[in-house]
Amino acid sequence: MQIMPIRDLKDTNMIYERAHSSDEPIFVTKNGYGALVVMSIESYERHFAAAEVRRKLKEAEDELAVGAVPVDAKAALDELRKKYAE
Repeated sequence: MQIMPIRDLKDTNMIYERAHSSDEPIFVTKNGYGALVVMSIESYERHFAAAEVRRKLKEAEDELAVGAVPVDAKAALDELRKKYAE
């Protein structure tokens, strides 16, 4: 875990290098308390893409729990290909 005081935000090149050299966020503190989180765009996009996949899986599990009928993956892909094929 990377932690830095807010006064270090003045050194933008250092922050850029730290954010891009690690896949983890940088937690910025002010007066000893958490204030901000800094991360590279690439890390941000990976983090939120993974969160979206988890959300969709949870949604599917919830639907199955209340009786939704599962669809065969091959049949679903065939239907999508038919619908979106040129």
